[in-house]
Amino acid sequence: MPRQSRQNPTIREFILRNVAEHPRDINVVAAKQFGISRAATGRYTAKLIDEGLLIAEGKTRSRIYKLKSLAHVAFELDVNQAMSEDTVWRFRILPSVKGVPQNVVNICQYGFTEILNNVIDHSESVDVYISYSQTYKNIEILICDRGIGIFEKIRKDFNLPDARSALLELSKGKLTSNTTRHTGEGIFFTSRMFDEFSIRSGNLLYTRVKQKDADWLVETQDLFEYCQGTRVNMVISTDAAWTAKEVFDQYRGDDVRFRRTHVPIKLGLYPGEQLVSRSQAKRILSRFENFSEVLLDFSGVEGIGQAFADEIFRVFASDHPEIALVAINTDPEVKRSIDAAQAMQRQASLRAPQV
Repeated sequence: MPRQSRQNPTIREFILRNVAEHPRDINVVAAKQFGISRAATGRYTAKLIDEGLLIAEGKTRSRIYKLKSLAHVAFELDVNQAMSEDTVWRFRILPSVKGVPQNVVNICQYGFTEILNNVIDHSESVDVYISYSQTYKNIEILICDRGIGIFEKIRKDFNLPDARSALLELSKGKLTSNTTRHTGEGIFFTSRMFDEFSIRSGNLLYTRVKQKDADWLVETQDLFEYCQGTRVNMVISTDAAWTAKEVFDQYRGDDVRFRRTHVPIKLGLYPGEQLVSRSQAKRILSRFENFSEVLLDFSGVEGIGQAFADEIFRVFASDHPEIALVAINTDPEVKRSIDAAQAMQRQASLRAPQV
């Protein structure tokens, strides 16, 4: 990174971290934040431009400020089984990663090598496009192939009905068609290490965005324009405070095995539908027996049917008492349905004969 000036580092940092959201009025926003004049914040932005961290476009009244690119590399490679993802990282990407903490470098290496390895082993693509971009605020990594597409690959390998079912299974983790070479953990952990993670393939876009309160915004979107192959985009802040190990530890047990998963229930929703049936619940419950604890995240789900709740929180819970089902982010309507099913499950366990 360029040498820091003697200006107040807190004000400088605020401008650099917020200019992307306030390209036209960052001086006004910073002035209000710190109780200083616009002329004073103007001196900060002018200095940041001189240092090569910001650029300005347009005249004074319509000036737009942007973060300047500190590094950018983009290239295409032929895909073959002799390709080594760690070699591509070491010689083509790592030299551009400069001035960021080691924990961020480690996360970028993990995500890059996991996604590129998936391209090599699973995509059936003849080539791959890779780009790395860095500003003062963010690092962005893009990996695109022109193969079968990740959702279609999963759909075929596991005999699933459609791409949304494939995405639901992918989100749970431990999903791989080749257990001798893969654990099925790569995308699960990568999607949780970065501030933003998205997969676009076919007519489906899946996005995870880390929120300030540590929760995640998870969205799926049906696209009109078909995307051949798979496009994975990963963004992380250059001042990210977490480590790859901390993300691993959230989902691993005392024996360091991947035992805990987090399932966004809204991924089981199809456009125009509600979660009301036992068959919908069974689709969400698929492969839960691979885990000892499942966080069922009801963010964005406004209501569920009693049959849906009963299948998960009474029938499955009774059949698998060794698996902890934890419902989180439930609205009052959803919680009532879950409470009713759990009450019936408790009553049934009390009536069961003691051995």
